[in-house]
Amino acid sequence: MKITSKNSKLRIGIVSCIIIGIFVFLYVEANWLQVSDYTIVSPKIPKEFEGFRIVQLSDLHSKEFGKNNELLIQKIKAQNPDIIVATGDMLSSGDDRGEVFYDLARELVKNYDVYYIKGNHEQITEFKAQEVGSEWFKSYIDSLKELGVIVLENEKVSLKKDDASINLYGLETSLLLYRGRYSSNYNGEKSIDVPSIEKKLGRCEREKYNILLTHNPAYFQIYSQWGADLVLSGHVHGGIVRLPLLGGLLSPDATFFPKYDAGEFELGDSKMIVSRGLGNSTLKLRVFNRPEIITITLHCLNAKT
Repeated sequence: MKITSKNSKLRIGIVSCIIIGIFVFLYVEANWLQVSDYTIVSPKIPKEFEGFRIVQLSDLHSKEFGKNNELLIQKIKAQNPDIIVATGDMLSSGDDRGEVFYDLARELVKNYDVYYIKGNHEQITEFKAQEVGSEWFKSYIDSLKELGVIVLENEKVSLKKDDASINLYGLETSLLLYRGRYSSNYNGEKSIDVPSIEKKLGRCEREKYNILLTHNPAYFQIYSQWGADLVLSGHVHGGIVRLPLLGGLLSPDATFFPKYDAGEFELGDSKMIVSRGLGNSTLKLRVFNRPEIITITLHCLNAKT
């Protein structure tokens, strides 16, 4: 009986250590920030933008890294960016009122130009507010603008250095191009093509270098056909669970092994960078998939060579 008791305690101890180890691993995976660096070289990038640095944040979902996101802010500052872009889902649909992103933006705009587009969670939140006649989400977006955040709602801005410029576009795609399971009152586009993008953004100025911010990476081919030189996107959370050699397992749209899960993709002369994101939405899980800050450095082809 004593031997059995000892074996039982040993098994319990081993199982307990395994369980604790799993919880520690999952905690580390969800909270250990990683910086991913990308270099983009193009003959269309003006020499004035040589070394121009962009920090991309995506899918924060109101997560905090340290008190008041101080760890996230420190990481961002260490990248010495020229601009910061937030590519959607900075809050979560539901009861989230976006205070975490508001507080983060309030700190970031003190030192940087911050550009922001809506993701599907912002769109869901906006739609639900409109359904009940609430103005709170509109007021929230207005409050971000008052801070100095440049909210791109199917708009273009020119980034200028000396006499040179590049274009930065913000594209909002229909909720029906995500899961498509929303209220029957939602009247959005069920498909996307070049004319539908042109209706929102106008024709792409192909003689310029064009950066497109859009939350949903699934339509890279259409973005490329429209004329985007560089697409910055998110949404997929890196596939939630990343498997060696296989990549991301599952997208938020319940698609297994999504084509555009994370990292850099190329199609013709267009490139797309998909962020793994920072937070989580419905499924609070990250496996081999640390939260990510992306830093992009632009180089003029002639200056690089």
